[in-house]
Amino acid sequence: MEVHIESERYNPMLKRREVNFRIRFNGKTPTRNEVREKIAGLLTSEIDRVVVDYIKTEFGKREAKCYAKIYDTAEELKNIEEEHILIRNFPELKKMKELKEEVSK
Repeated sequence: MEVHIESERYNPMLKRREVNFRIRFNGKTPTRNEVREKIAGLLTSEIDRVVVDYIKTEFGKREAKCYAKIYDTAEELKNIEEEHILIRNFPELKKMKELKEEVSK
């Protein structure tokens, strides 16, 4: 997977870096976790502070437009991001939510 960063800016209000980038890949579209690992490695960050907001592919192309946010701390990430984005990026949270729902029934 090849990553080309198109723009990056720091948002001091939300204490995060916002990154727009393109990925080129062979075969299937990479998973969010694979993209998070790659971005964390490229931008020297911990993977638990990275959230991939979207991966948009175009028909017939082997590239995708992506948007990720890298927070200063993992606590800020959990306080600011919406629940559905957290569940998409951290599958273990989905399992915990399902367990809580079963217990509450």
